[in-house]
Formats: sequence, structure tokens, C-alpha cells
Amino acid sequence: MARTILKHDYRMNFSDRSHAADKIVSLKQLATCVATMQAAGKKVVLCHGVFDLLHYGHLLHFEEARKQGDALVVTITPDIYVNKGPNRPAFTESYRARMLAALDIVDYVAINQSPTAVEMLVAVRPDIFAKGPDYKDPTQDITGKIEEEAAAVRSAGGSIYYTEGLTYSSSAFINRHLSSYSQEVNSYLTEFRETFTPSQIHRALDGLQRMRVLVVGEAIVDEYVYVDQMGKSSKEPVLAMRYASEEQFAGGALAIANHMAAFIDKVDVVTFLGTHDVRETFVREHLASNVNPTFLYKSDSPTIVKRRYVESYLLSKLFEVYFFNDELLNERDDAQFCSHLDAIASSYDLVVVADFGHGIFTQNAIDVLQSRSKFLAINTQQNAANIGYHTLSRYKRADFVCTNEGELRSDSRTRIGDIEPLILAIAERLNLKNTLVTRGKRGALFYRAGEGWSSGPAFATSVTDRVGTGDAVLSWTAPMAAAGLPGSMITFVANVIGAQAAQIVGNRSAVDRVATYKFIESMLK
Repeated sequence: MARTILKHDYRMNFSDRSHAADKIVSLKQLATCVATMQAAGKKVVLCHGVFDLLHYGHLLHFEEARKQGDALVVTITPDIYVNKGPNRPAFTESYRARMLAALDIVDYVAINQSPTAVEMLVAVRPDIFAKGPDYKDPTQDITGKIEEEAAAVRSAGGSIYYTEGLTYSSSAFINRHLSSYSQEVNSYLTEFRETFTPSQIHRALDGLQRMRVLVVGEAIVDEYVYVDQMGKSSKEPVLAMRYASEEQFAGGALAIANHMAAFIDKVDVVTFLGTHDVRETFVREHLASNVNPTFLYKSDSPTIVKRRYVESYLLSKLFEVYFFNDELLNERDDAQFCSHLDAIASSYDLVVVADFGHGIFTQNAIDVLQSRSKFLAINTQQNAANIGYHTLSRYKRADFVCTNEGELRSDSRTRIGDIEPLILAIAERLNLKNTLVTRGKRGALFYRAGEGWSSGPAFATSVTDRVGTGDAVLSWTAPMAAAGLPGSMITFVANVIGAQAAQIVGNRSAVDRVATYKFIESMLK
């Protein structure tokens, strides 16, 4: 007698491991298997997803999909492209494939090699591509890929089918029963879910797309020179390294503009290059297509380059070398800069000042920005060239400040003690409406006059590279503050962005909009 589970016959072949393993094939092999079945007159249905935690909702989905044809094949998103937040997937691609292959209803399983299903669908050419009911409304597609997937299927003569059964969430189960977060984070998320849904946050961020934004700051080329450790020199107390490779990133104000361009339609940036070692071609090639740059040129200066020597295995930074002239702009360059800012600043909804303290922000430039900007967001970053004297108090007015706790304490000359009085003091000095302070593993703290305090714990469970993390947080939260979005939402998004940016090497890429939306959706299920 057949064994029945809730009236559905889904026998799992855990005892026959070789049979299940034989069902796991490469994408190339899957395409061949599908073509063979189709040649035999079978209609092949394909399902695709993460399937991180196999549950009853997946079984219902597979059953309904299977009824649309004669064979069912399943492809899964590889680990590297699962964008559901830290520590996801909970189960590796090999485990997920084995679980699916153990189901009798599944004929073949393959692991996709791309971030989306489009290329896979073109190669495999199923008769029917089955999607869950939550994908039926294209207006709710945060990836923007479902129509591309459907077109890929139709181009091969197939069709797309949306199942209608009950849906269950792997993320919701993992969040509540298998969470890798601390009790503090889980308690925070439980409370936050009662205030905002993922769609509310997505709509709020989508509402920023048409904001007119200007980024002003230093252009920096970040160089990472990767080296392998050899050992101590035989004759000198020197650690010897072997050169491995190198790469360059668009950093400074360029990175901030790229981050903002991920969710804002058009971003303008005014920045300085040098008059020698200009690197303008590199900079232009590494700006997002919707970033519109205006380049000015600092006399007797190279374009700023920060070269970091990085141990290639652990990505530990050994030391860094700056190539720059950090003297203040000369009178002619300053006049040109100020004239340009005076002419354009008032036409933007938001002006973001990324002041790295390398000489372009004279008092004249600061005065123009403070007087002409409708909404002025400021970040003054401390680094090896300016630590101790480059602080927020260089400015006398701002609408939003994004800083880290160390920079705030340096500005206040207060090494220890509660941070809240320091925030209130800087808000009073700068007539600040909004202040966001990032605190590393302790998360973020936001204050808005008239609204009060919002705080949230960090979501990052590991750090690949801290370089550029603060820039990414500034990029996403400044438009939110300018739009008057709630402080609790700003704090939440700051921690989401911080967790993602901490996984990016240097400024190799910008934080992705779709990945951010999926992260938010996964966290709040």
C-alpha cells in the first residue's frame, strides 16, 4: 500500500542515496535530459528557487506544477547569489539539491550558475516554467526579472504558469526557529515587524527615485595590492611579501554617487581630479550609467589615490600609501568651485557633502553650500591625513549628519561616557534636524528633533572589509532623511546597508537595490 502524507504521495528516497544522487545533474546535462524527454513526447515543467528549507508549501507547489506536464525538473539558486541577508542560505546548495532529489515527484535537479533564471531558461528550454502565486502580480516583482524570465521561456515555445496553492515562507520559519542572530536582534525584529512591512519600506524607498540629488566631494581611486606572506627577511627585520594581484575601485564621492544611483534615477556629482595623473578615463568607466559627473581640476595635484597593501588570504590590510596634495585649493580653483556650487546647489532637493579633508572644502565652499542647499547632508571623514582636527564642527549648519561614534567623540573631545548628550550637543551646534551615528557591532542610533530617538542593533554577522561601509550607509539614509521618513525606518535601513556593505571588498561594487529589497523582505517575514 502506498504511504500517504496529508493525502499527497511524496515518498522520499533517503534509503536509496544513489538514486537521489543520480538525479542531480549539471545545467548542460539537464538541458540534454529535457531535450530527450521532449523528443519522447513528454511535456517538461521546470521550477526554480532557493528552497532553503524544504516545507509543505514547496510540496504543494511541486504537485500543482507537475500536473501541468509529464516530468518535473527543479533548479536552485547557488549559494553565492542567495540575497536573503547574513547567514543565508541556511543550507548549502549541495544539501538543498540532495533534499529536492530525494522527492519522488522531482525527476532532475540542477544548480543554476547565474544570479537570475534567464540564462538557465534559455539553455534548458522547458515547456512550462512554474512560479508561485506570489509572483503573479508583476507590480510586486522587486527583481524586475519575471518578465525577462517569461520572455525567455516563450522564445523557446514554452509558457509560464502560476501555481495557486497555499504558500509558506522558509525565511519566516528560519527567522523564528533557526535564526543565527542574537536574542537582542531577534527581539528587535519581532517588534519592528509590528510597525513596518517589507512592502511599506520598499514603497518608501521607491518614492525617493525622482529626488534631485547632488554629491560634492573628493574623487578617490582606491587601489588594493594583494600580496602573499613569505616570511621575515634574512638580513633585515622586515616582513617580506610576494606580489599576487591588484585592483582599483572608484572611491570617495564617486562611491557615494554609485551607491545612490542604485535606487535614485539620476545622481549628479561635482568632484575634483588632479592636473596630472588625472585618471579621468578610469573614473568615467567606473561610474554608474545614471551618474552625471562634473569634473574640476586641482592645480599642482594628482587625482587622489589611496593604495592599500592587503594580505590576499584573510584580506588583512598591512599598510597604505596616499598619493595626493592635501593643501587647500588655490584662489583661482576655489573661486571656480564656489561659483559652480553657487549656481547649482539650490536646484537640488538634497546636497550630500562627502568631506574627506583633503583640501577642496575651503571656508568659502562651506559657506556657499550652507547658504544655498535646501537640504544639506554632511559627512566629515577622519583618516590618517587629518585625524584630530577634521571634524563636523568645521560646519555651522546641516540638515542631516551621518557619522560614526569615533568621529563624533573626536569632535566632542569626549572619549568615554554616554553618546546621547554628544548627539544633542552637535545637533544644537549645527542646528541639526537629523543625526545618524553608526556604532559598529552596536548598530546605529538616530535622533530627530521633535521625534526623538531610534536605535537598532547591527545585522552584520561577519565583516569582509570595513572600507566604504560608512559611505554606503550615508548614501541610502541621506535621501530618507531628506524625505522625512521615520527615524526607526532610517535606522533599520542603515543596519541593512551596513551589513551588505561589510561583505563588499573595498568599493568593488555598489550596494544593490534588488539585493537590499530581498534582504529587507527576508528579515521581516
